[in-house]
Amino acid sequence: MRVKDTLAAEFDQFSDSYTEDIVRIVPHYLRLLSSLSEGLPDNFSAANILDLGCGNGNVTALLRKKYPDAEYTLLDASADMLAICRERLSGINMNCVRSYFRDYTFPEDYFDLIAANFSLHHLDSVEKQWIFPLLCKSLKQGGIFTCADMMVNKNSAEHTRLVGEWRKFINASYPDGEKWAWMAEHHDAYDWPDDYTDQKSWLHSAGFRRVDTNWRTGYWVSFSAVK
Repeated sequence: MRVKDTLAAEFDQFSDSYTEDIVRIVPHYLRLLSSLSEGLPDNFSAANILDLGCGNGNVTALLRKKYPDAEYTLLDASADMLAICRERLSGINMNCVRSYFRDYTFPEDYFDLIAANFSLHHLDSVEKQWIFPLLCKSLKQGGIFTCADMMVNKNSAEHTRLVGEWRKFINASYPDGEKWAWMAEHHDAYDWPDDYTDQKSWLHSAGFRRVDTNWRTGYWVSFSAVK
């Protein structure tokens, strides 16, 4: 497997086996995924939900159990991923939008919930500080932005240690080393994670009044930010 020229092409190439691969590539993936729903207040209701970087629809498939009557907007740059979503999630009220984040026009005061599951690490520090205010403005008052991701700056010593642990995790499932070789190249080309403390500061500056940790182990973090 070789790294493709665009991020969309990267995810097109393994769209059919995405969940099977991701649970063997990302430590704690299923726990982090479930935390996006479990971290929401019991009395929280959502009529309009944005799945930001939806992939094959794992987040929407999870949230539809809690909010079956909501209207879902699934945003992703991968045409193949969106095709899977249309087939997998047929029967729910959804709109699939093929777009990179930078090309999408975020409606103001529209969404009750925005969820991003392992998609924001594709934005660098400047881009995160650009998108957080847009997400805040796109939420209704009291709305929630929930996110799960790797959160460690690539230039830190902690990142070096994480990469060593991550390599062992992936090689345990793919001992020939080819999957890690691809992941390392992909990570170098397309991933720009940032520390959780920095992201919390940027979220507050963007207008979110509270940021709560849903679940965390090491640099694998899930949080909810309330407008």
